[in-house]
Amino acid sequence: MTSKEREPAFDALAEGVGQRIERHFDALLEARGYRADAAQRTAIVQLGQWLESFLAGKKGWLRRPPAGLYLWGGVGRGKSFVMDAFFAAAPLSAKRRVHFHAFLQELQERMRAFAGQPDPLALAAKALAGETRLLCFDEFHVHDIGDAVLLGRLLKVLVEEGVGMVCTSNYDPDGLCPNPLYRERFKPAIALIEKRFDVLNLDDGEDYRQRRGELEAWGCYCWPLSGFAEGWIERQLGLTPAAERDAIVAINHHPLRLRATDGQCAWLDFDELCRRPHSSADFLWLSRRFRQLAISGVPCLGEEAIDVQQRFVNLIDIAYDAGTCLLLVSEASLDDLCRGKPHMDFSRTRSRLQQLKPMQPGAGN
Repeated sequence: MTSKEREPAFDALAEGVGQRIERHFDALLEARGYRADAAQRTAIVQLGQWLESFLAGKKGWLRRPPAGLYLWGGVGRGKSFVMDAFFAAAPLSAKRRVHFHAFLQELQERMRAFAGQPDPLALAAKALAGETRLLCFDEFHVHDIGDAVLLGRLLKVLVEEGVGMVCTSNYDPDGLCPNPLYRERFKPAIALIEKRFDVLNLDDGEDYRQRRGELEAWGCYCWPLSGFAEGWIERQLGLTPAAERDAIVAINHHPLRLRATDGQCAWLDFDELCRRPHSSADFLWLSRRFRQLAISGVPCLGEEAIDVQQRFVNLIDIAYDAGTCLLLVSEASLDDLCRGKPHMDFSRTRSRLQQLKPMQPGAGN
């Protein structure tokens, strides 16, 4: 089905799309015992109204309909929760929810399929548009010149092809690409978002990640390692005598050293993952190959070089989105880990680290 085609049986649902999405949102809130704040309520209502108009193909005389919605705000404002509720209730099958790093890797793979032809990026984007009518893009951010070029041109093609998009981000559109070295290259994409998207700020709401007792931990933060007995990490991972030690695996045509691996568990050092030139593609491979990862030797991040910090930010993003069970081990407390001058995206990373269950020696572990 192309992006121009209607969904089967859409007409029976068209009048109730907004109400359907709000009902699903309310049901999710009730199941969790939450209450939406005004900013979240405004966002879900506007998402429903936009999708209803988008699917019905309504167009005004003076302006084209919005290409989608761009939801932005600080960490913990419920952006992803709102978007996921909207996505689940959206009454169409040609829809996708994607995360930043995995989607960029997929785009590059699609481009390789058109190698040797004029403008592989445009061809890959049009192929994507032919399969997808609604694209929900979580954690939209741009800090790399390669990402800036890819995303800028991709957005342009998808809007031209009529794909509806919903994006969440920690940044307002004008703050998406702060690096002056390549900001000029991304300015047309910022202008496109500001012109063709409805932009909503959710910062007026509550920071839900401050409710630490209500959040389900996705792993553990353990410190100081020197206070734990020898072999503690191995026991936490459940490594058996058959575990392979000091293994070197080939990943995307270069080596990666694992301190230990056993089934779907692996133990790695921070130095290997973040001080060596590993890419997001490597972290995606790890998250798909292993369900549980232990990372030891994590230093105070504000003192690290920016490229080291960027790898750690990417690693946490990817592991979190993949649902990887993470055992993060350091000599420093989480507060000390985050001091200094961390990466510009570190507020999101810190928020995710705060959702790890704290573990210390002698605490019944």
